[in-house]
Amino acid sequence: MRKPIIFGNWKMNKTNAQAQVFFDGVDAFANDKADYGVAVPFTALATSVNAAKNLHVAAENVHWAANGAYTGEISIEMLQEIGVKWVVLGHSERRQYFNETDADVNKKAAVAIEAGITPIVCVGETLFEFEADKTEEVVRKQVAGCLSGLKGDDVANLVIAYEPVWAIGTGKSATVEIAQNTCALVRDEVRNLFGGDVADKVRVQYGGSVKPDNIAEYMSQEDIDGALIGGASLEVDSFKAIIDAM
Repeated sequence: MRKPIIFGNWKMNKTNAQAQVFFDGVDAFANDKADYGVAVPFTALATSVNAAKNLHVAAENVHWAANGAYTGEISIEMLQEIGVKWVVLGHSERRQYFNETDADVNKKAAVAIEAGITPIVCVGETLFEFEADKTEEVVRKQVAGCLSGLKGDDVANLVIAYEPVWAIGTGKSATVEIAQNTCALVRDEVRNLFGGDVADKVRVQYGGSVKPDNIAEYMSQEDIDGALIGGASLEVDSFKAIIDAM
């Protein structure tokens, strides 16, 4: 039985003080029904790690190099020093605005795994690709590219988040059927690459306008093990409502 995993993604939101308010309001309500956590901006990571007793804390990105002339980037060692155990990689906004590729995500996933930090690897198609009926082609290619060269045991322990680009920050959400079918595709590609045992263990999230009033329906699906949540993770009351809905 795969344990549900619910993570918020704050994106470029919240100061240190605002992060502290969130953890003060939410942390005590996180329970053992799922792995609950939030991905926070780099500047709020230390505050968040120190405030978290029940919630997990993820970085929103990391660089694959250990150090060097990469102005504005953050290394694995920097995350390790403050106790970060999770990292979101390949989010659609990173791909869209900063030209991240599957190869970039793959290198980042490899160094995160080596450091004992669990990657949440994001995949998903654009509206153009969705309307052109290329969802399966795109998602399978992304999964294969992002996981290339990784060991099966490591893949079994990471998380893959299917987040259709057309449902990110638009207020649109994939139907439960679309979300389930595509998460099943993700798992099937893992099965093709690493075998049935790994595919049965890897956790697959759906992300895209997930809210307190629709999360239970998504979570009832066979291949949806969790959610990567944007706007609804920014407010104490809405994130608590998501926890209550589980």
